[in-house]
Amino acid sequence: MSYKTISANRKTVDKQWLLVDAEGETLGRLASKVAKLLRGKHKPSFTPHVDCGDNVVIINAEKITLTGNKWDTKTYSRYTGYPGGQRTSSVKELLAKNPERIVEKAVKGMLPKNRLGADLFRNLKVYAGTEHGQEAQKPKAFNLKDFK
Repeated sequence: MSYKTISANRKTVDKQWLLVDAEGETLGRLASKVAKLLRGKHKPSFTPHVDCGDNVVIINAEKITLTGNKWDTKTYSRYTGYPGGQRTSSVKELLAKNPERIVEKAVKGMLPKNRLGADLFRNLKVYAGTEHGQEAQKPKAFNLKDFK
């Protein structure tokens, strides 16, 4: 008896659109579950070097929660490229200015740091409110509470 391992490729992958509501979710737990969905690790046909994950739409990004004292102490750093160009902003500042960016940064940090990770990140759409621009794709509501 011979068994053959079947590897997925771009043509054989079954991609779906999933809608995730971030209201009341803890940021890190939400990000790790979404990263797993984007990577495709929940599917039996998971192949490490192929984009076999689903497209994920996250709504209500401004209603996430952080545990502990992170609302006051967590900062995001970036560098402009010029001398003395290091800029930092707190979570509260980023939430007021661009709440989608908080979720995007958390999910991106949990994806592979290579070309595949960049491709997977393009499958993520984050929106601050309940309205999103992916109605045409008919995303299925996905409950993260049931997902491990």
